[in-house]
Amino acid sequence: MESRTATVLDLDQTPGRQPFRGAQRAMKIVRHRTEVSTGVHSTETVYAITSLGHRYADAVLLATWLRTHWRIENSIHWVRDVTLGEDHSQVRTGAGPHVMAALRNTAINVSRLAGHTNIAAAQRHYSWTPGAAIDAITAA
Repeated sequence: MESRTATVLDLDQTPGRQPFRGAQRAMKIVRHRTEVSTGVHSTETVYAITSLGHRYADAVLLATWLRTHWRIENSIHWVRDVTLGEDHSQVRTGAGPHVMAALRNTAINVSRLAGHTNIAAAQRHYSWTPGAAIDAITAA
């Protein structure tokens, strides 16, 4: 169970605005979560800054964008970093990092198209089943 509180501040005359050139609005989101099965409570505070003014980004729209951003972060970037070890990669020169990112994204997408929701489990499946990766690619 989760509840969120969003506070939006226009930065027109805010003294702290100088380090953020072009910033128009700041947002603070406080998330209160309770794990239903265990009863454990947690609170998380997140801040965001945007160059969009109040006419283009009200609090509801900003909150929706932030939620969408975290959905992308959790579905792609987190998987690339944690499951595929992207941050530990030693490929750092030329086109290598871009090529490796494209290959990681391809592996994730092929696994999802093949019906896997857990990418780590999909990797284990492909590594232990001869030909499973080729079957997944041809099926997708």
